[in-house]
Amino acid sequence: MLNLLRVAIDDAIGTLDRLRALESQVNAAAGLMRDALCGGHKLLACGNGGSAADAAHLTTEFVCRFTTDRRPYPALCLNAHGGDLTAIGNDYAFVDVFARQVHAFALSGDVLLVFTTSGKSANIVNALKMARQRDIRSIAFLGRDGGDCLGLADVELLVPGDQAARIQEAHKLLLHTLCAMVELDLPRA
Repeated sequence: MLNLLRVAIDDAIGTLDRLRALESQVNAAAGLMRDALCGGHKLLACGNGGSAADAAHLTTEFVCRFTTDRRPYPALCLNAHGGDLTAIGNDYAFVDVFARQVHAFALSGDVLLVFTTSGKSANIVNALKMARQRDIRSIAFLGRDGGDCLGLADVELLVPGDQAARIQEAHKLLLHTLCAMVELDLPRA
């Protein structure tokens, strides 16, 4: 088992080291998020499975706090409300669960953040398309080759690799980095 731990650590280090190439994209994403929140707008986030947990984690860091004691900021996790998800999935289709919520909740000035390790989730693709249709800015945390989501977001944080676990670990580092960058400029009161 110790060997598996060392392999996982080495793989994680390699994946995280490749994130250095995303510096300009991270700065752009932080700018979109900062402008939205400082302008009185909100963040919306979504994902499936482990990526759903990342979306919830990101929104919690703004509704509560990341490291600084400050006022809460509006951030809505689209995969958190079981009633909305199941009603839309039942009455329409699962591929519409996020797009329909983007249509319902996103306003001009808001930012949509999506998480997908494969880029192939049809409900994420549809959410990005709806954001574009409604002129909502978007940030995509992607993995592998970006899949069907590639080219649909304003800012793409693409983590290359073929292991979902390593991609999710990298997404977690990126989301924490963005929280730290944005929180620096958020008014405390």
